[in-house]
Amino acid sequence: MKIVSRQVQELSIASLESTYMKLSNAYESMTKKGSNTTLVLKRRDALHVGLESLRDVWYDVDFFYDEEAILPSKDILQSMIPSIEKQLAKAGDSSSQKTLNTRRLTALKLAIESLEDRLI
Repeated sequence: MKIVSRQVQELSIASLESTYMKLSNAYESMTKKGSNTTLVLKRRDALHVGLESLRDVWYDVDFFYDEEAILPSKDILQSMIPSIEKQLAKAGDSSSQKTLNTRRLTALKLAIESLEDRLI
């Protein structure tokens, strides 16, 4: 995995934690409404695997997932990238949404890279 600064590590972890919490809240809200939660649940769980992988690489936290969990998580995280890139294209140059989505995109790419490294 490529080496990134401590600041990028911290921002990436914070971004993934924030996204995980948003998806958890969305899942809870959608469950109460009786909505279909399949996509939100898959994304939330994939983000958790990616987050734990980065924590293991950067902070030496135990990682307990096997290839059966890693492969679909990596694929789900990759499927989220086009949506974020579209949001980035629409955001103004100095908007908070651009900053948020730039960090989220970086974090997702690093999580995907760390998961790919585990599959080798």
